[in-house]
Amino acid sequence: MMIDSLFRRLTRMLLLLTLLIPSFSMAADYWTDGFSLSREKGDRNALIFSPYTVHFSPSSEHQHVWLVGLERERENGLVAGAAFFTNSFGQPSLYYYPWGAVYRGLAGNPQLYAKLTAGLLYGYTGKYENKVPFNYSGFSPGIVPALGWDLGDGFEVQANMLGFAGLMVQLSLPLK
Repeated sequence: MMIDSLFRRLTRMLLLLTLLIPSFSMAADYWTDGFSLSREKGDRNALIFSPYTVHFSPSSEHQHVWLVGLERERENGLVAGAAFFTNSFGQPSLYYYPWGAVYRGLAGNPQLYAKLTAGLLYGYTGKYENKVPFNYSGFSPGIVPALGWDLGDGFEVQANMLGFAGLMVQLSLPLK
């Protein structure tokens, strides 16, 4: 029974990722680029951090959320990264996103951009395991859409949608 339940959850996670990954990539050849640690001309690397998160439905169980991580953007717009954070319940958590894309110059404004990342989320365990969909032993797929503003010289500010739970303010500092 437990193996059957695990198999169904894993199948759903794989199906979800299989359906969503093509929309994040500009071509099928690049689907695994996020796993590559090689440097390419035009790469933009950034230190990311979040000092503030707002919950749409605040709870007395919610704690301060912070995030710190590294992100790479290829010249062709592909994005990959990893972030360590404390979740809304104070648990240490990790979001590893090898799949993502940034779309710059929205609405004809070169500073406005949209970003979509996808990967693996870990950290919602114990009594909070049901707070994220498709969670199994703390692991679940993660998808984060964002809208941002390029402040110049690689400095950026963006708003990350955390499902229907909240909005996270993220700052990006360029690494030269």
